[in-house]
Amino acid sequence: QLQASGGGLVQAGDSLRLSCAASGRTFSSYAVGWFRQAPGKEREFVAGISWSGGSTGYGDSVKGRFTISRDNAKNTVYLQMNSLKPEDTAVYYCAARWTYFSTRNPEYDHWGQGTQVTVSS
Repeated sequence: QLQASGGGLVQAGDSLRLSCAASGRTFSSYAVGWFRQAPGKEREFVAGISWSGGSTGYGDSVKGRFTISRDNAKNTVYLQMNSLKPEDTAVYYCAARWTYFSTRNPEYDHWGQGTQVTVSS
């Protein structure tokens, strides 16, 4: 089970840190991806991290601004979002799959409930 949190209303240029907390003793074997979905748009890959944290990847629109990390001792994955833009406004979801992350959302087995991020201009 995944629980995403940390969303909110911020101004352009601000930062937010999202958290994805997982239950279960095998979390350290799972890769985690962050996706987002804005109204009327398809779900978009934001960032992913492998089970060990040794491999990460980002969507083109967030490269250089967002950083994904994980703390397996706390069963938590983080998404640090800096220099936020109005176009980052969306519901952000975390998802998990075995070992290595994918940029394709159908390849994830477990999903959190989503947290709203709103960036005002």
